[in-house]
Amino acid sequence: MILGDPGSGKSTLLQYLALDLFDGLDEVFDPGKREDVITDIHRFTNDYPDVRVIVTSRVIGYKPQRLRDAQFDYFMLQDLEETQVKEFINRWHDLTFTDQVDKQRKRERLQRAIDTSKAIRELAGNPLLLTMMAILNRNQELPRDRPELYNQASRVLLHQWDVERALVEHQQLEIQTIDYKDKQAMLRRVAYQMQAAEKGLAGNLIAADELEGILTDYLKTLDINNPRAVARVMIKQLRERNFILCFMGADYYAFVHRTFLEYFCAWEYVWQFEKERTISLEELKTEVFGKHWQDESWHEVLRLIVGMIEPKLAGEIIDYLRNQSGEAEKFINVFLATACLNEVRNRSVIASTATQLLNQIKGLIQYDFPYYYEPYEEEAKLVREIRTQAVTAIATTWHDSPDTLPWLKQKAQSDDDSSVQYAAVQELAKGWKDDPDTLPWLKQKAQSDDGVAGRMVAVEEIAKGWKDDPDTLPWLKQKVQSDDDHNVRRVAVKEIAKGWKDDPDILPWLKQKVQSDDYWLLRMVAVKEIAKAWKDDPDTLPWLKQKVQSDDNRFVRSAAVKEIAKGWKDDPDTLPMLKQKVQSDDNGFVRREVLEEIAKSWKDDPDTLPILKQKAQSDDNKYVRYAAVQELAQGWKNEPWLFELLRDRVLNDPFLREENGQDNPRQLAIEILIKQYPNHPQTLPLLRDRSENDPDEQVREFAQNKLAQLENKRS
Repeated sequence: MILGDPGSGKSTLLQYLALDLFDGLDEVFDPGKREDVITDIHRFTNDYPDVRVIVTSRVIGYKPQRLRDAQFDYFMLQDLEETQVKEFINRWHDLTFTDQVDKQRKRERLQRAIDTSKAIRELAGNPLLLTMMAILNRNQELPRDRPELYNQASRVLLHQWDVERALVEHQQLEIQTIDYKDKQAMLRRVAYQMQAAEKGLAGNLIAADELEGILTDYLKTLDINNPRAVARVMIKQLRERNFILCFMGADYYAFVHRTFLEYFCAWEYVWQFEKERTISLEELKTEVFGKHWQDESWHEVLRLIVGMIEPKLAGEIIDYLRNQSGEAEKFINVFLATACLNEVRNRSVIASTATQLLNQIKGLIQYDFPYYYEPYEEEAKLVREIRTQAVTAIATTWHDSPDTLPWLKQKAQSDDDSSVQYAAVQELAKGWKDDPDTLPWLKQKAQSDDGVAGRMVAVEEIAKGWKDDPDTLPWLKQKVQSDDDHNVRRVAVKEIAKGWKDDPDILPWLKQKVQSDDYWLLRMVAVKEIAKAWKDDPDTLPWLKQKVQSDDNRFVRSAAVKEIAKGWKDDPDTLPMLKQKVQSDDNGFVRREVLEEIAKSWKDDPDTLPILKQKAQSDDNKYVRYAAVQELAQGWKNEPWLFELLRDRVLNDPFLREENGQDNPRQLAIEILIKQYPNHPQTLPLLRDRSENDPDEQVREFAQNKLAQLENKRS
């Protein structure tokens, strides 16, 4: 939890100190307030640099750049991997059962359900749902479709809800027994009301009085005495014993896990459609799917609805989705239709719809813009995203079709787009791991594929998917030793360090690679992997320091510097070593890297500012001067001396483009002055002077352009 001084102006942040009790930053529903909270977090970390802060958020609505700008490291919490799922199952059954025969039978039944049902397998990566599966599996076979699994999971949580015991505490109330089906009905209404609110499903928040009112109204239909008092007790039970709801503070409640919100919301729509007949099929299509297919926060609900209704009706909804105009939204309608098809229990009923959708998805693999664009521009990124998403959709939704595997191999081998090849290899390795031909095929691709990207991804997938194969590690080492492409060798080194950390031979082997390999990038990657995987080894820090001091390769020295600054910031010898290195290393690239690490991690050290000023003004390497100016402008932008320092760099930095290439410190200083001091009385005269008198032609042109922009803005 982040703590602060209530009198320090951090009122917005303090209002949301309870964020760590639930999902995180995304629980600040107002976008403006969310931006305020991020600003306050940024300010807090500047004021208290020694406090470790973790900010959590779901992916939906998350914009990472501002936190990255505040030097937060970015991680995504992954689902449990296959080996972790198996380990959980083994440990859970060891702790739960005493009868060895019963334990073995139940454990094998659960593992078999996960292995044979794609829907169950997808859910098993979620720790909460995997726990619910294990509980259900004690007394029954697991259902094979998601809606029924959620139904059974909610029944487990609600069936043992002992309302009578709670009501004994309230002697004025008549003891009542409430069926778990009634509880499910109430939760359906709660979820439906929450999604109908202003923030919809993205919110997952309901006021206490509104929640109490929904439960009270339902209890009245059961002729319960004192329904409002009973509703209050039920809310308490839902929180403390059933773990369906949680208290969010400020008199608000939420579903403890978003899965239950989505499931109960979907069920309510289906209930109104099938049982109450208050929603027609046309209204379900237009008012529910039509209004919400563009909103990712609704996708899980829409998929669950499709899984709960009859296949023929589901086919009509899928046709409705795929026929929407979705190009402006990256064809999200088509991909949602594909995800919905995954939920249909009997696809043979809608075979024509499935075939048309498959052809539509295959068409997206050829998607492109009708004009030229550079491979690094946003258009290229969007095209790659759509094409690779199409590959994944086919590999998962049509996994059981006999045509899919040959199609993937053809795409992996010969598609014109390397990103399509990459995605095809990944999906093939993931979805057909148990096929005896897959591993030999991947090894052949890693050995002889014409494209480097294809060979690299084949190496990655072999290392991840066949780690337990005794031939994998020797094969990877052979790739490191003799592959004719440096990038393939580099990937193999990275995968070995990640996957075989516990092998006692790997650390010495990696150190030997750092010492003697002839490719600098491979040596650099090995340094990073050693620092990351063997951080707790007492020899790692001394070894890294030795690399900083004496390795003959500038990239290796730079990598060692960054890893020490990142992983051993609190070591008392780290900063003195960096201060010495920023002055003495004979390579400007290394000095620049050291300088940036000092500015980033030790901004408040009394020597940092003098070092940056000295490097900005007198280092003989223009990259170092450039970096120093940049760090000063970012970290000390409100200091009164900054304008004069920038002005001095504009006038006096010795850079000449024809002598030294790119990254002109004078041009950088001009750009910062325009951005931070547009109204300073000396800015305009300085620009006029540089536009006429700078010795660098490109700087003169740059100054002329900036001058015109500034004059237009002022006029």
